[in-house]
Amino acid sequence: MKRFLAILLCICTLTSLTGCQRTVSSEPISVQDMLFDTIISIKIWGTDDTALLDHCIEMCKKYEQTLSRTIPDSEISQINNAGGSPVKVSEETAAVIKKGLEYGDLSDGRFDITIAPLSILWDFKNNTGVVPSETDITEARSHVNYKNVTVDGNTVTLSDPKAAIDLGGIAKGYIADQLKKYLESKNVTSGLISLGGNIVTIGSKIDGSDFNIGIQKPFDEQNSAITSVQVSDKSVVSSGVYERYFKVDDKLYHHILNPSTGYPYDNNLLEVTILSEQSVDGDALSTTCFAMGLEEGMALIDSMDGIEAIFVTDDYELHYTN
Repeated sequence: MKRFLAILLCICTLTSLTGCQRTVSSEPISVQDMLFDTIISIKIWGTDDTALLDHCIEMCKKYEQTLSRTIPDSEISQINNAGGSPVKVSEETAAVIKKGLEYGDLSDGRFDITIAPLSILWDFKNNTGVVPSETDITEARSHVNYKNVTVDGNTVTLSDPKAAIDLGGIAKGYIADQLKKYLESKNVTSGLISLGGNIVTIGSKIDGSDFNIGIQKPFDEQNSAITSVQVSDKSVVSSGVYERYFKVDDKLYHHILNPSTGYPYDNNLLEVTILSEQSVDGDALSTTCFAMGLEEGMALIDSMDGIEAIFVTDDYELHYTN
């Protein structure tokens, strides 16, 4: 969901590290690929074992084949195509779905992993300017309700046969966390993982200083940063209206859809960035807080330990949580 933000974050972060590479004793190794419909990048320091990076790419491919709604034989597609019949899935798929349901409860349904009927209808990836009809929106919206999802062990059931799961708002965060866990198990202590708009840092830079992560200025043609954050061993995830959108009669329609109305959220926000320990939380919270709006979203983050947020309103003002 965060395809365009990925490019800026990769560029900003890599640029900030260029000077550092001349002064440290160890050069990084890195890999890039196109997965999850976005650019992914992994860079690690303190080792020359490229097999670690190869394994990370294989992990990403496995997760894409498992968690993607658009791959016909994925476990998510099996659930969506089962017509309401129970489907046994892997332990990890069940875990991601459960996490998504938790955020459904936390957000009073504003974060909803059954958003797929509306996502498919609007099709922001390919849609260049067609607003769906009210009839079609009403029909799709009637099948969006995360409470129609039941997880019993590793068995997932949709009580509405026309419901469908879309994990685009949480899956990359989960995957980034698993990549970090794997690399740490191989004694990697300095690294940078970018999966689209999900940035995860392993430790600090090899010289001990924080990583500098640029946050994209919405709609900026030069992909410049509106601000930056200095982090070590943290996740940085952003969601914004500029990632996938189109305009009709000067009205902007973006990809963050309101399950209650079937239309994009319209709440004077342009972007929300979450800093957290776990990227799966940052992923879900960036969408959740955007859906809640500035005041309620900031109040939610202020009530949570170890999590910070930056909200960008449509006047390009930055709002920081405590």
